[in-house]
Amino acid sequence: MAAKDTSRRDFIKKSSLGGLGTALGIGTVIPAIAEQGLNTSEHSISDEKLHVKPRFHNWIVDEGEEWLELNTKQANLDWNIPVSQCALVLLDVWQRHYLKEPEERAEKIINERYVPLLKSCREYGMEVIHCPSPQVAKTHPNWVKLMSEAELKPIPDSWPPKEFRNLSGPYNVYRRPFTQKEAERNALTPLTFHPKVVPLNNEAVIAYGEELHRYCKQKGILFLFFAGFNTNACLITRDYGALQMNYRGYQVSVIRDCTTGMESRETQAGLLQTNGALLFFEMYGQYTVTSNEIISGFSRKA
Repeated sequence: MAAKDTSRRDFIKKSSLGGLGTALGIGTVIPAIAEQGLNTSEHSISDEKLHVKPRFHNWIVDEGEEWLELNTKQANLDWNIPVSQCALVLLDVWQRHYLKEPEERAEKIINERYVPLLKSCREYGMEVIHCPSPQVAKTHPNWVKLMSEAELKPIPDSWPPKEFRNLSGPYNVYRRPFTQKEAERNALTPLTFHPKVVPLNNEAVIAYGEELHRYCKQKGILFLFFAGFNTNACLITRDYGALQMNYRGYQVSVIRDCTTGMESRETQAGLLQTNGALLFFEMYGQYTVTSNEIISGFSRKA
């Protein structure tokens, strides 16, 4: 039993140190570019730097402490990174929500956090990328269209059966009940960009995760700072969301004061879904920062 515990702890320690090396760019960031056939000279690297201290959950206990969950804690890295390799990713920043409370929370966040954050990022030349869902992205003139029509079509697969995937025919009994309230929700005004977070000038509009990856590759972007809604839904599940882009190899930070989740009767008072999702990011490979940290982190403001 002791040997098994030791090996697992060694694995955790090695994994954490490996992740730290990647985050700090020790022998990892530039080779990753080379593997993709990119030359750093192809991308405009300015002297502008962004200083942030990304927060993560450290699973390694301090020296002399027992291996207990209670002894794990939050920690911070210290990054000075080229602004030319950074992007602010605005994910599903809608003009409305069908639930009143998340709509009110999001509206407050957009007015108090997004407006100054966007102003500062645009002023200091950080790439701003809008990811508003495929349906909305494809209607905007700034859609980058980096995927062919053939690639946009889903690859047909015989398993699971089409009827099962649609829960139709003999599988209809497994559907969740459809209510009149759902019809009322579907009849609301179509979702679109929030009026205070619309693409300006040539800011990219992205429809898919693969498209976001291709755009970042073109621009030499390695660090993605995510703001958007909802914390416990689209930020996790979208193919252009924080998790999937981290899996693709990018260093991902969620701006924790620029997001809110959908809560339940049991979680709303403490925003437990929102805070739990942020902790999930910090625990499993991503980071969190604040909007003020980014605003004050540009080198010319230091």
